[in-house]
Amino acid sequence: MRLVYFSPVPWASFAQRPHKFVEWFHARRGGDVLWVDPYPTRLPELADFRRIKASGGSAMPLAAKRSAPAWLTILRPRSLPIEPLPGAGALNRRLWNDILQAIHAFIEKEECRLGIGKPSELALQVLARHPTVSSIYDAMDDFPAFYRGLSRIAMGRRERKVAAQVTRISVSSTALADRFATYHSKLTLALNACAIETLPSPSATTKSSGRPVLGYVGTIGHWFDWPLVFDLAEANPSMCIRLIGPIYALHPRPLPRNIELLPACDHATAMKFMQEFSVGLIPFKHTDLTASVDPIKYYEYRALGLPVLSTSFGEMALRDGLAGVFLMNKHSDLASLVRTAMASECEIDEMQEFRTANSWEVRFDASGILS
Repeated sequence: MRLVYFSPVPWASFAQRPHKFVEWFHARRGGDVLWVDPYPTRLPELADFRRIKASGGSAMPLAAKRSAPAWLTILRPRSLPIEPLPGAGALNRRLWNDILQAIHAFIEKEECRLGIGKPSELALQVLARHPTVSSIYDAMDDFPAFYRGLSRIAMGRRERKVAAQVTRISVSSTALADRFATYHSKLTLALNACAIETLPSPSATTKSSGRPVLGYVGTIGHWFDWPLVFDLAEANPSMCIRLIGPIYALHPRPLPRNIELLPACDHATAMKFMQEFSVGLIPFKHTDLTASVDPIKYYEYRALGLPVLSTSFGEMALRDGLAGVFLMNKHSDLASLVRTAMASECEIDEMQEFRTANSWEVRFDASGILS
């Protein structure tokens, strides 16, 4: 069985849920995958040009050196960045003729499924052209919440059309499951997970004996709670707050001396940094976007045996009381909470049990979305 997959992220980006989804599909079904890179599905904003200028002309701050396996072919659609506007689909269709023909030829060769990782006009056109082909919408985010104004309205409309037309829907968080509850007969919850194969063995993970490090790895965007991180640094002056990743939301005032910023790095380097952490941080604000998030960082931190200090957002709000999870807010005694987190222990067998239960293979197998 083959798969045409409309991805929300480029193949050249860091391995995320979409990459793991197609790898799992190929491992279970053995067929080739036609990966369709995303194209702009909203109107451009001034910040886009600033971001590209800051990154030296690239839209991605640090592209992974990712080659495609023999079983995967990548298509990169051209488009005008006008998708939210009326009639945009008809205009862009002229640029998609080759893409549509390639997808048609791929589907006709043998049994195939359509996988949609992000709603788009191109995906809707392919669904309409191949109504008898089984299809899956794997929703990993609240996509309309990324956008504003007309772009947000248009994305919401496209997502509703996709949800109504596909055969199955899988979602990455409880909040997303609630959003798509109308489609309960074809809905399944498949939380995020962890790439276990990239981790050191549990016996090789040891607590750092040096200065305690409260660490975060990931994008620092508008959802990042800078004020809370400042409070955390000021409440724990003897500890290092290490933040690693691209910054799209600047800190509101000069950094305290114990906050350290490091640039984006590849996944292997990020894993090495994480092994130096004493506590893993997930300091996100409460927003429409984060309400539907199940952070992969949670799985990576816990798979390394780290205690997790997080705000109460999205799926993390449902983990209050779980082993190694400590929730914080602006009213918390942040010094006491950090001490409690650092005093928690994670034995090797607990670490291995967590990894076994939270691999991508186990997660997607349990979802039954290919049945």
